[in-house]
Amino acid sequence: MGLVTLDLPTPAQLRGRWAAFAAVCAARGWGSMCCARGSVWHFDDAGGNWVELHHVGAGRAVMLGNDHEYSETYYGPAAEYFGEDETDLLAGAPDWWRPVVSQAMAAEEYVGFVYGFDGARWQRAEYDAVDGFTNVGLPALSADQTHESVVVFTRTAPGLGGAAPRTDAIDALIAADGDVTEEHVTAVIGKGGWDAAAGAAAAREFLSV
Repeated sequence: MGLVTLDLPTPAQLRGRWAAFAAVCAARGWGSMCCARGSVWHFDDAGGNWVELHHVGAGRAVMLGNDHEYSETYYGPAAEYFGEDETDLLAGAPDWWRPVVSQAMAAEEYVGFVYGFDGARWQRAEYDAVDGFTNVGLPALSADQTHESVVVFTRTAPGLGGAAPRTDAIDALIAADGDVTEEHVTAVIGKGGWDAAAGAAAAREFLSV
């Protein structure tokens, strides 16, 4: 069984958008929801659904996660626990995908999708079941999604008074590509009770890989 090629942004294309949303989350005090931890980029929806991108060297990456409401792929212990047929998310995959999956399972995480980036393209195992990736709601998948998520998260920012942040300010935050300053964050959240310094620091963590 071969691998399926996916039309997804490269890790380099994801970085600026992922870092931008991480900046907003950290400024608000919700930094654990979206962040970079060394070579791992994390996002969750605070409701049990999550996705992580692991940089594994040589330009490669593995992205995995689960949506407990929409993932219809059951891998490993999940298949036994839920009494479902197993979807082999590693069928045909190269060996360098496996340590990341093993690490997640050792942490007792259910895994609904596993995608590998070989330096040029994203691929996954071949299956027909819905794996839940699109439902997780990763803001970094497109500039439009990042904008929408930033607007939703900042409407209650004290410095904005209920108004949406300026589009050009969000564009600049994304374009910083992780090299974010306090000024970038303040332009988005306004001057108020949120922590622009924490937001900028969180975004800069994405520069470590």
